[in-house]
Amino acid sequence: MNTEQETNQQTQSQFNQPHRQYPPHQENKKVLAGVLGIVAGALGVHKFVLGYTNEGLIQIAITIFTCGVGGLLGQIEGIIYLTKSDEEFYETYQVRKKPWF
Repeated sequence: MNTEQETNQQTQSQFNQPHRQYPPHQENKKVLAGVLGIVAGALGVHKFVLGYTNEGLIQIAITIFTCGVGGLLGQIEGIIYLTKSDEEFYETYQVRKKPWF
């Protein structure tokens, strides 16, 4: 009887835990990357935060070669990042490493 109560308590405590698809030790960088994309998207800072070094350098080059107009790409990406759910952002940009949009 005692083991049945322990099993019930363990099961009940599992249901009280918040559901997350991303590991608790892995931080979701959605808000940081989204805000940096909007504020400093022309410099590709949001790409560097997500670990996309090559894409960040490409973003800087695009901004230079288009006299700043290419910086709009960073702002668009920042908005896209912020409109995705936490799980969708984590899966798309931190697990599958989708570099653009």
